Amino acid sequence: MTPYPTNRSRRRGAAPPGGKPVRKIAGVALLATAVVLAGTASATAGSSGTTTTRATAPSELSETTRLTDRRSLVVGDRAYAMGDESGLYPAAGWHIRGEMGGFWSQPIKLLDGIWFGLDGNWLGKQVPAAKYTSGHGYSRIDYSGSVNVRRTDFVPDGIRATLVGLTLSSSTAKTVKLDVDAHSELMQPYPWGWTTPSAADANLPDTGDFSDGALRFREQGTPSYPNATAHDYAAFVGSSLRPTSHQLGADHRGPQSPAVTCPADGTTPARCDDSLVGKGTGGRLTYDVPLAAGQQKTIWFAVAGSDQGSRAAEREYGKALSDPDKLLRAKTSARHQIDVQSAVDLPGDRLLQQSVEWSKQNLADSVQEARNLQIRDVNEGKDYPAPVGTVPTARWFGAGFPDYPWLFATDGEYTAFAAVAAGQFDTVKEHLRALRDVSDLLNNRSGKVAHEVTPTGDVYFGSNQSAGNTDETVKFPSTVALLWRWTGDNKFRDEMYDFSVRNLQYIYKSLDKDNDGWPEGLANVERAGMGVEKLDSTVYLARGLRDLADLAASKHDTKVQQWATGRANDLESKFEAQWWVPAAKGYADSVDDPANPANDNTPIFQRHWIGVTPMEAVLTRPGQTSPLASAEHAKIALDQRETSCYTGEFGLFHTGTGPTSAAGGNRGDTCDPVVSTVQSERTMFGLNTSIMAVAEGNFGRLGTTQQQRYTTGNARIQLDPSVWETPGAMPEIAPSPDSPANIGRPFYDRSMTLQAWGAYGILWPVIHQQLGIDPDLGHGRIAVVPQLPEGQQKVAGSNIRVGRGALDVSARLTGKALSTEVTAKNTDAALTVGAVLPTGAQVRSVAVDGHAAQYQLVTTSRGTEVRVPASGAHTLLTITLK
Repeated sequence: MTPYPTNRSRRRGAAPPGGKPVRKIAGVALLATAVVLAGTASATAGSSGTTTTRATAPSELSETTRLTDRRSLVVGDRAYAMGDESGLYPAAGWHIRGEMGGFWSQPIKLLDGIWFGLDGNWLGKQVPAAKYTSGHGYSRIDYSGSVNVRRTDFVPDGIRATLVGLTLSSSTAKTVKLDVDAHSELMQPYPWGWTTPSAADANLPDTGDFSDGALRFREQGTPSYPNATAHDYAAFVGSSLRPTSHQLGADHRGPQSPAVTCPADGTTPARCDDSLVGKGTGGRLTYDVPLAAGQQKTIWFAVAGSDQGSRAAEREYGKALSDPDKLLRAKTSARHQIDVQSAVDLPGDRLLQQSVEWSKQNLADSVQEARNLQIRDVNEGKDYPAPVGTVPTARWFGAGFPDYPWLFATDGEYTAFAAVAAGQFDTVKEHLRALRDVSDLLNNRSGKVAHEVTPTGDVYFGSNQSAGNTDETVKFPSTVALLWRWTGDNKFRDEMYDFSVRNLQYIYKSLDKDNDGWPEGLANVERAGMGVEKLDSTVYLARGLRDLADLAASKHDTKVQQWATGRANDLESKFEAQWWVPAAKGYADSVDDPANPANDNTPIFQRHWIGVTPMEAVLTRPGQTSPLASAEHAKIALDQRETSCYTGEFGLFHTGTGPTSAAGGNRGDTCDPVVSTVQSERTMFGLNTSIMAVAEGNFGRLGTTQQQRYTTGNARIQLDPSVWETPGAMPEIAPSPDSPANIGRPFYDRSMTLQAWGAYGILWPVIHQQLGIDPDLGHGRIAVVPQLPEGQQKVAGSNIRVGRGALDVSARLTGKALSTEVTAKNTDAALTVGAVLPTGAQVRSVAVDGHAAQYQLVTTSRGTEVRVPASGAHTLLTITLK
């Protein structure tokens, strides 16, 4: 039972750099305006006529409307925190209903929230928030009153703590009484609310005390169900100031006392403070803070914790408060380095340029790490066996906040394409290592990839005993190949090679029981009425076989190369005949209806988004790369998906509209005569829209009604003030006809406010397709063949990481001159430079660095490409058109 539509039912129930020096007086930091992250702002009108504030600095986005209805989020690799944008902490999330927000440090939650009161008035309640600001690696809330307050939150990387800085100022001298309430909720992210055992079974009562100027909360003991283990969780809350007094008690939630408990089901009341399984406790710290007239004074507070007991939590607490200003500068400096990698200049599409900037930060915000994961198969919440082993460290791209910032295979494999384009290679490697380590323990080295892994090591779905998600097993070798091509890291290739081979051997050994070449099992879409063999698993198997063959060839493993190549040839040779449905103008979603075993390979067409994957997945064959779909069918299918039956304001529907035998009949337009057995699902996920954006780009369809429509859709839900919930964060689901906007739903009944995989539809189209950067460093070469989007005269990018080096690329169209300029830094790879010709254009002449050059014309799925070999660190290719 889960409240929100998702792509997969299994998941459901399944201060900017620089600044002035800081002086510290009596444990209180005095920060200049630049250091506390001030930003000049301008106002723009939202769709409702309200005024939304945007910071003019490119690294900040601000919001002033409905702050109590919007989620806030700050993330580090060892902790994160979520509340609302007024500084309060409504109960949020649905995996453990109402418990997925607050303060976390994997693999445990620490607090429900922390609240601040000045002279008896609580920030966010009696003192309303005036503005919320998202920055690169931090957030800020401004409050106005007799004392002006600026709150800055961030999570230092490498420390299991969140830091909150309050900067106070007053026009007159006064002493402010500052109350700080904190309410604990020490608990694991698994078990969930409806599993066996349940979250209620696992969660034990917290205790609280006062320890050396800080509040200390603990949960110690062993739950009563079989195979539960003893634990000692602890959290510390305090500041470098000594409090004048403290209190302990069951509530202490600031203005959210007494707590309203979330319902077990339904959405009344719409806003609540605690869950039915909550067993936390609270405390208050009180400080007297003297303020001189016109003085700014910043006090830093830390929320720190550990699943390894009180001493470990106290160490993290001490690290966080040792020098918060230095940690903030380190955080913003690290985020600046992310900002300058894969920086782009898109004068014809500034919204997309800004989305590239924020998508890189979204990826960095998704990185999580946990230690000592106890791997066990919980069988979709039905079992709780003893663990089969331990993974000492795992680091990964968390799928989505707040409900599943966990290790997922499918999510990470899509996210990897965005991450390599952003130059974030290391997390891709760590994500793949974590998947391999967990999967080999869970599945006894069968080669099957686990689907969903919580930071405790509990695997909800993906063991040998479950139906599994076939798509993520066949995608694993492709993700390894992707990383290898962008980095040339043969050592990493070798580390992953054995597992990659076993991935595809497992498919043919266990998931092709009828020996027809189409893999069986579940995949991205888990909806009723589908056949046993799914389209997306088939498409990604075709790609995976070609990628495995490439990896094997580079290792001189002739046996595996020939096996994978033979399988790929067989699959590709019969793909179109089996999967194309002419009347539907698209590909079947699945084949092999279990209700009709005598009709083994009858196509089943349901209009799900996976129908785009044959155009999205590119196969690397010797001397050629192209999508699996034929050019003829790709054009028909993509044209059809652009219609109102499949595409809405913000992108691609999960399931398109048309004739159906499902209850309620067709709830939208009709664009084909095929009668489906399922209802349409006009919900636009960032992933579905990404798949469409990439597919359009693979076939050179960069027009305003083609790729640009889908990149704009994802960019708007991230950056448009009339649409966003959390400024700069790309959510899981766009406001859709069948999925209302998050901002209008209860906090415990929302999709994710930040979902990593949506970045795929921004970074890959820009870096790989528009700028044309195509590394193959495993073979010592790089191609740079840009394509200008329709109606645009320039696209450019700088510091785009390839291996240990980087590229600067600029493509322009000036009159009849089409140019590509490339500067290669710290790379000795063989470089090919080119351009995709505008439709119908012919070449008059080609010059390299001002000298006539011989060139090659190559017909690809993108169009006609001009290619020339380049030498030296800098190349300017000029193509004069007729």
